[in-house]
Amino acid sequence: MVPSKFFVSSILSLFILTRLSLATEVRYCDKSADYGVKVLGVEISPDPVARGQPATFTISASTEKHISGGKLDIEVAYFGWHVHSETHDLCTETSCPVTSGDFLIAHSQVLPGFTPPGSYSLKMTIKDDNNNQLSCIGFDFSIGFASSVSAI
Repeated sequence: MVPSKFFVSSILSLFILTRLSLATEVRYCDKSADYGVKVLGVEISPDPVARGQPATFTISASTEKHISGGKLDIEVAYFGWHVHSETHDLCTETSCPVTSGDFLIAHSQVLPGFTPPGSYSLKMTIKDDNNNQLSCIGFDFSIGFASSVSAI
């Protein structure tokens, strides 16, 4: 028996909607700004983040500019309260120089086992070597209630 077109298209639509609902929503800090780096998406692995386990945040981006270096400023809030800030050299998080086109920024770290579970917000500002803002985004992520055995 050949599956009906309606059945196949329904299954395909359900798959696509499921994938879209799993995507991390990215917000630009200033919706009217014309950022030199456009963020296409964010992938968080694992999602939710597990305490005491490695977590990777991968940002898909594109630019029309040549970027020889810079930095990432990261601010984290827990239920709206600022709890952490850090700065990273852009070239340790992606391959430099960044040429015109698509590129990835990937940051991995292990969160301490005592990190409280719940909802967090992250704000990331990308700056060039001259401290000019290339992009600024925000997104939410969760830290799960489970922790690693080694963290206990």
